[in-house]
Amino acid sequence: QVQLVESGGGLVQAGGSLRLSCAASGRTLNSYNMGWFRQAPGKEREFVAAIGRSGGTIRYADSVKGRFTISRDNAKNTVYLQMNSLKPEDTAVYYCAADDNIWVLTTALQYDYWGQGTQVTVSS
Repeated sequence: QVQLVESGGGLVQAGGSLRLSCAASGRTLNSYNMGWFRQAPGKEREFVAAIGRSGGTIRYADSVKGRFTISRDNAKNTVYLQMNSLKPEDTAVYYCAADDNIWVLTTALQYDYWGQGTQVTVSS
């Protein structure tokens, strides 16, 4: 089992940048594919980005392509989400999640382990 803790959220103006981190403890991170999801008030949790165990497979939601970059450092047991050119519609609680499936998945229900989330607020 793995425990996940997100950090790096905050308040930023539109056009700004933030880098989120997800630190894992317990089982080593390279046992899992990792994903970032977000949930805005009154909306369902939605997929943002995912990365395979070795970092060779990466997927993004269309809404963040070209602006967000997911990466991982297995030696540090940490996954990152670099967010650039932020927009007010990016405002949400961001969650990292771990999954031990063979495939890199984009559906929240298929992820087994979740962090507590970190708030990202983008002002216009």
